[in-house]
Amino acid sequence: MKNNKTVIGLTGSMASGKGTAALYLQKKYGASTYRFSDMLADLLDRLYLEHTRDNFIKLSEMIRGTFGEDIMAKTMARDVTKDPNRIIVVEGVRRLADIEYLKRLEGFALAEIFADIKTRYERMTKRSEKTDDQTKTFAEFEADHQRSTELSIIEVARQATERVDNNGSLDELYRQLDDLIRRLSFPRKRESST
Repeated sequence: MKNNKTVIGLTGSMASGKGTAALYLQKKYGASTYRFSDMLADLLDRLYLEHTRDNFIKLSEMIRGTFGEDIMAKTMARDVTKDPNRIIVVEGVRRLADIEYLKRLEGFALAEIFADIKTRYERMTKRSEKTDDQTKTFAEFEADHQRSTELSIIEVARQATERVDNNGSLDELYRQLDDLIRRLSFPRKRESST
């Protein structure tokens, strides 16, 4: 039986718009959404630790260092495989190991969402996704880009087959996402009808 899933991995630097894109695809297309950071958030909650960017990074490095660089990727691929939804979005693909298992799934495409650093900084301080986002200075934000979890995104983004420019308005972002869904989903629909 042919798999008719469209699995979109989203990569991009901090505050590039991955979460906004995933939420839009969930609301408009009914996509299931997964985030690598959700696994970490679950553990931080269980340990009663604050959701700071530093805690997320330390926990990620510890888990990957102890159980293997690909442990979170294996977990994510299993979750996606079990999901019956036709459109699935995996947000926060940050390491090459993350895509090794996902790219084996039929219908997988990696999309890079990008925006310039000043735009991303402004968006990050407004949204306050992590508890320390609002108080972060621009210099600290720039320094965060030198951490292992951000440096690895550069290599991952080179593997992307799709690019989404998020320097403009939400409407411009949404138009690009609609186009992405059309290109990735409709060819398989026509195939399956023949």
